[in-house]
Amino acid sequence: MNVIESINSFLNGIVWGWPTMILLVGTGIYLSVKMGLPQITRFRLMMSTCLGKSRSGDSGKGSVPPLQALATALAATVGTGNIVGCSGAIISGGPGAVFWLWVSGIFGMCTKFSEVTLAIKYRRKNDAGENVGGPMYYITDGLGKSWKWLAVIFAVAGTVASFGIGCLSQISSMVTAINTAITSFIPQAAEKSSVISLVIGIVSAAALALVIVGGIKRIAHAAEALIPLMSVIYIVCAVIVIAAHITSLPSVIVSIFRGAFTPKAVIGGAVGITLKNAVSSGLGRGLFSNEAGQGSAPIAHAGSDTEDPVEQGLYGMLEVFFDTIVICTITCLAVLMSGVGIEYVTGDKNVLPIDAFATVFGDKFGSLSVAVSLLLFAFTTMITWSLYGVRCLEFLTGSRRFSGIYKIVFIAAVVYGATVPLGLAYRISDTLNGIMTIPNLVAVLGLSGTVTAMAKNYFARKK
Repeated sequence: MNVIESINSFLNGIVWGWPTMILLVGTGIYLSVKMGLPQITRFRLMMSTCLGKSRSGDSGKGSVPPLQALATALAATVGTGNIVGCSGAIISGGPGAVFWLWVSGIFGMCTKFSEVTLAIKYRRKNDAGENVGGPMYYITDGLGKSWKWLAVIFAVAGTVASFGIGCLSQISSMVTAINTAITSFIPQAAEKSSVISLVIGIVSAAALALVIVGGIKRIAHAAEALIPLMSVIYIVCAVIVIAAHITSLPSVIVSIFRGAFTPKAVIGGAVGITLKNAVSSGLGRGLFSNEAGQGSAPIAHAGSDTEDPVEQGLYGMLEVFFDTIVICTITCLAVLMSGVGIEYVTGDKNVLPIDAFATVFGDKFGSLSVAVSLLLFAFTTMITWSLYGVRCLEFLTGSRRFSGIYKIVFIAAVVYGATVPLGLAYRISDTLNGIMTIPNLVAVLGLSGTVTAMAKNYFARKK
């Protein structure tokens, strides 16, 4: 076990080290400049296209409306990373990490736009007549057959990682939050936490099974119904916390910008947080949350019945904006403005947002509101990542014949993740997420000329 831990730690340091961070942000900057900063210059078009003319309802066989494809992708990106991940960024990088989180979101919008556009352009029909696409297809068909080995690396990593980021880490965060909420109302329940965790795991697995056995259409319908609900609940509660501490907003904004470049001047040199911590925590957690560059969300967007790849790309851009610029910012402001004690470097990421909400709602309802939000966030992430795993496995095997087995294992993993400490399993999945990112970014950069030409043609027509 120690050997596996050492190997994973070594690989993690490579795939999530500075070279990957630079590649991720650099790709976003390069694409943004090449396409004329569409996340800014085409922001109004994005909003009018995605919100002003969106349609829902039923679609043709094997496909879903663009809005449901967006909701499905959002179900994965808007997850526990928006609560726990943001708290972790502040703990590890101080207030300045928020600035770098914004940087990852702004440039990640263009990366996600490119990924989704390519996913629609190079998608196929599988043997069930469903629209399928993603990095494994635009690597193979866009870069050429000689690059298929890169697509295989992505698909293998995506299949295995779906059990980590998409299942184990989600159910673990959910169980922790629910146990905390129950204990706040019934202190004696702490003695029965293992039983409560098992019950949560079984109930979650049963609910998940009802959704994912129905395929992409049922997943899309569930995501479309749950995304607005969970977003409104969490945003309203967080905004109330922010409003209650509104007088601290100016000082918090100053600390974010000062801490982005001189963290010691904000939190003190004794804590040990350096500029490197601020940058890596902000960029890393931001990218973990919005998944821009990872290549997972294009798999969901590929199921859209849209005819124009660039139009769906705008939905991908909106996805990052909503996830990082809106929800992550609200989380960070609520934590920083609440004035709760932040144990930098060693703090508990789950407790921090609960403490922030408790300053307004009290310990009981503060933990309850966070628990409900995490429950919905985690559940929707799991249903979408099960789709990602199925699609990656389908690419590797060439058919859907193993999808049933995959779903059974995925559902069983929910119960497992609810009842045992994750530890190494979570760290391995984090490494696999990084491994997914590298092949995807190679393809996005290699096909940047194609995306740019398509985008310019589309924007010219829209004028």
